[in-house]
Amino acid sequence: MLIKTKAIVISSIKYGEGDLIVKCFTQSSGLKSYLLRNILKSRKGKLRTSLFQPLTHLELEAIHKNKGTLESLKEAKVTYHFQSLHTDVVKSSIVLFLSEILRSSIQEEEENNTLFQYLEFTTIWLDTSTEIANFHLLFLLNLTQHLGFYPDTTSKDLPFFNLLEGTFESMALHSNCYNDARISLLKTLLGTNFDTLSQIKLNQKERSAFLHLMLQYYEVHLHGFKQPRSLVVLNTIFL
Repeated sequence: MLIKTKAIVISSIKYGEGDLIVKCFTQSSGLKSYLLRNILKSRKGKLRTSLFQPLTHLELEAIHKNKGTLESLKEAKVTYHFQSLHTDVVKSSIVLFLSEILRSSIQEEEENNTLFQYLEFTTIWLDTSTEIANFHLLFLLNLTQHLGFYPDTTSKDLPFFNLLEGTFESMALHSNCYNDARISLLKTLLGTNFDTLSQIKLNQKERSAFLHLMLQYYEVHLHGFKQPRSLVVLNTIFL
């Protein structure tokens, strides 16, 4: 089936001598993987490797067989030209981190327009903003809403956060219930949007501690979730 759809690149991996396997989150069909033959060797084709940097916004013309195999890509063009996302060293480090997170957490091969719009909005926000030190923290928290395990804020005033259930509790029910500075920050972020994020002042230790809590939360709720290898780099740039 010939499909035209907007898409956001999740990752690209070299396959063999000249091929790429590109994962994209498409607006029409969710997660799709494409085999791009000889793209690393040929300079004459319509497709160029520069199109498939992580989180690039594209419009695709593709053939989807929907059989769980690698799909074919006929054409691709950029729909939004990033100004700093792939050239600013701090932002490019965040991009690599988010790419790993999305590759481990998004599995659905079906339309999810609200998730697509979230990824579209947040990547443009990151590209056009300067106060970005806390961006990845709110990104991860809000992403859980689209993945199905956003914290239940019904009893937000209670002191403990139950990592297993995603609920706030009056007491620690097990070892995965926490009541510390990270939970205070969690409550603050639950009521924050990206445009007011810079008002939250954190040092590197506070930021790193909360990030590890969020990654633990992802591990608990997503089967097969892997700790991103780029985490060390990310912690380093926000010293």
